[in-house]
Amino acid sequence: MTRPVEATVESAQADDFRSLMSGFPTGVVVVTTFDLEGRPRGMTCSSLCSVALDPPTLLVCMRQGSATLRALEQRGSFAVNLLHGGGRPVAELFASGSPDRFDRVLWQAGLAAAGPHLPDAARTVADCEVTGTKAVGDHTVVFGEVLEVTTHQAAAAPLMYGLRRYSTWPQGIPD
Repeated sequence: MTRPVEATVESAQADDFRSLMSGFPTGVVVVTTFDLEGRPRGMTCSSLCSVALDPPTLLVCMRQGSATLRALEQRGSFAVNLLHGGGRPVAELFASGSPDRFDRVLWQAGLAAAGPHLPDAARTVADCEVTGTKAVGDHTVVFGEVLEVTTHQAAAAPLMYGLRRYSTWPQGIPD
């Protein structure tokens, strides 16, 4: 027999919410784009989710006020670099906000690239067109239709983040 649980609905405190979400391991990506002057912009992100298969759509959640989000909204396109286990230094660099981050990593962008690709750190890159945004609290949810997928190092294990630390997908588990 179950008993009803009496609960008071309260806003989650920031520390409690961080603790909750740290127990949910996720992949690590670097979202990249170009500003209107053609300068590369990028930031580390662990909020990536598939939305639909037809058309292929994903979403990323980005902190409001970031230069990367501003450039992405102005340009209308972005790339999602899915990092492999060796990409941890790149994840940390792009999370640091260092203004010279693109001077410190190998990046490339072909004519069809929606944002810089990080071939040394990424397993795969998705070039996306912005199809919508939604402000939620201190972040913005960005919806992107995937226009092209480029594989760089598919055999490398994915970089994960959870329990406030980076890890790599265990070896021996099939992709």
